[in-house]
Amino acid sequence: MHFQVSSARPPLAVSARFSQVAPGACVLAAMEAHRIILHLSPATRSFCRETGYAALREMGDIDLVPSGATGGFDAETAYQALEICLSPDLLERVGAEIGRIAAGNRFEMRHMVRNDRILYLARALDPDLIANSPSGLLYSESVGIALAVQLLGLNDDRPTLPARLSPNQIKRVVTYVDENLDRPLTIERLSREAGVSSSHLRTWFKVAMSLTVHRYVLRRRVERARFLLLQGRLAPSEVALEVGFAHQSHMARWMRRELGCTPGDFRRAVVNR
Repeated sequence: MHFQVSSARPPLAVSARFSQVAPGACVLAAMEAHRIILHLSPATRSFCRETGYAALREMGDIDLVPSGATGGFDAETAYQALEICLSPDLLERVGAEIGRIAAGNRFEMRHMVRNDRILYLARALDPDLIANSPSGLLYSESVGIALAVQLLGLNDDRPTLPARLSPNQIKRVVTYVDENLDRPLTIERLSREAGVSSSHLRTWFKVAMSLTVHRYVLRRRVERARFLLLQGRLAPSEVALEVGFAHQSHMARWMRRELGCTPGDFRRAVVNR
């Protein structure tokens, strides 16, 4: 089945469930709870449907989805995930108790977070374990409180960084992008290449390049696809995979958006030479 989260508020402050996600289009509908989604399968390649951003999710990767946020992606293979829902009220209460009044503002959309403490606590919310425990509700809320403490402290580990990206940092990022267009290019991987946090890269890359990181990667993929199509050596479907798009129609949509033409237009130009 395809993964679709209900927009209804979960009945408990903390709840968890396993999801078997089929290949193809997956939708994250808006809901009132904050979500922690733990990837439980080996490497799964996926593509954001809005941005075209490619990602390779591995076992133990964690996605954080704030209350009210939506999303969608295409998954190449089936995978299993553990989805945990935390009520905003719980996060606010914990934030107030530990001196973080603006707790709700600290739960940010993040993808493929690696955090051993959150991973350990998330696995402790195994739905089968809770269902068979006479103190299941108390236990799950206790784990939820511990999770909230860890989530609210994620930003504390970020070092103080200089305001802007240096020319050398920009060069490392754009060189890595050009050399790895056929691979998943995540914000997390590119931020490691630059030696900065993912939020720092998002902010200052756009200042330096007048494009978001996502849009820059897409533009480079489109430009490489145009070059390969004009060479005429590969079929459009092969070109799409060569430059990191999910499939031919995915590439065509972005070529039309960026260049105003389709892969077929370039193929016809080659034939008419």
